Amino acid sequence: MARTESTMLALGTPAPDFALTDVVTGKTVHRDDFKGSNALLVLFICAHCPFVKHVEKELAQFARDYANKPLAIVGISSNDAGNYPADNPAGLKQQAETVGFTFPYLYDETQAVAKAYDAVCTPDIFLFDKNRKLVYRGQFDASRPDSGIPVTGADLRAAVDAVLAGKPAPADQKPSIGCNIKWKA
Repeated sequence: MARTESTMLALGTPAPDFALTDVVTGKTVHRDDFKGSNALLVLFICAHCPFVKHVEKELAQFARDYANKPLAIVGISSNDAGNYPADNPAGLKQQAETVGFTFPYLYDETQAVAKAYDAVCTPDIFLFDKNRKLVYRGQFDASRPDSGIPVTGADLRAAVDAVLAGKPAPADQKPSIGCNIKWKA
């Protein structure tokens, strides 16, 4: 299992725009659809990656835990579905329904959105404040497949709780680690 670290995009970077199709509803979702939220969480995930599989149930729980807070969450899969068919829209929809994702799950077929966010692995996590400036990028928590450490989402929860309380995200931000995004040739 290859391990790729997130690039740790510079804090303060504006959230790149996107307009992608939700694999569950078929609707186009835009970054600006979430203007009323105090924070925007963008998760680059997929269906086949063992690192995502390791955290996906807790990601779903995380979304349920924050459902009544002013936090918008969106999942994006940018993998090459031609070479990784589990990551095609039907596979992503099945994952979303099986795991219980309550957030839009978007398919980035051209991979342009992943490139705009400088996303390189799954999961790759980006939290933006109400002004859509990057305030956290890093790991969900310290758990990894076969690490024996429980999946809690502690790092991301601390960042989101701080931002929603109007405080700065924790300064100690560790890179996310996962499978590399499967780029098209």
